[in-house]
Amino acid sequence: MVLGRLFGALACVVIALGGAEATPLQRPRAVIELFTSQGCSSCPPADRFVSDMADRPDIIALTLAVDYWDYLGWRDTLAHPIHGKRQKAYAYMRGDRQIYTPQMIVNGVGHAIGSDRPAVERVMEQTRLQAGVLSVPVTLRISGDTITVTLPRAAPGGPGADSPATVFLFGVASRQPVDITRGENRGQTVTYRNVVRSHAVLGEWTGAERTFTVSRRELVSPECERLAVVVQAGSPRRPGVIHGAALIEMPALAIH
Repeated sequence: MVLGRLFGALACVVIALGGAEATPLQRPRAVIELFTSQGCSSCPPADRFVSDMADRPDIIALTLAVDYWDYLGWRDTLAHPIHGKRQKAYAYMRGDRQIYTPQMIVNGVGHAIGSDRPAVERVMEQTRLQAGVLSVPVTLRISGDTITVTLPRAAPGGPGADSPATVFLFGVASRQPVDITRGENRGQTVTYRNVVRSHAVLGEWTGAERTFTVSRRELVSPECERLAVVVQAGSPRRPGVIHGAALIEMPALAIH
């Protein structure tokens, strides 16, 4: 579906039973972001594509549900207004105003119809050749309530050295089945993978070695089993190339 010129549990105290870490050796070859909607009849094939990619170690595949099709008869249960704003910001930076579902954004700089697997693969290969794409190693650790993100010093003239990048932290639900009872997909049960459910900006990276230490309880929704960090040129309103990223399983939790 195309939207022409659109420019939108109870908490518990927990302790971790163990720690998790993503090291530079696990750097991905691509970060793909699927903008999708439960009210979009052409989206389920793209949702299945992300499901196939969700557990690949060389791909970080994220689902970002949007709410701008809710008026068609079904309110998307996973949507967040920040996702629509991110999609619009990408279109603004490209200058093409192409905002649609299912839309796949690749490495922050390319896009394709999310259900067109060959096209997405082509864009992944094309964007990998651009300067600064996924060239920065990101170390991500979780221990108890503490999340630690470490970024290295930038190489002279490399990403972060000349202009700041934004460090995003996304809480990700690994698997979310939804029974859709109205709208274009009524009667279907769709299982969404790697759904972004919480959002935070940790700060800027300007090329100096930097460590961010934050609270998991404060920034990550309890329903999330995975954690993603994205280091991206520019700002939330003007996103650019993704310089680095990491995705890890969060340790098992127990009520305490």
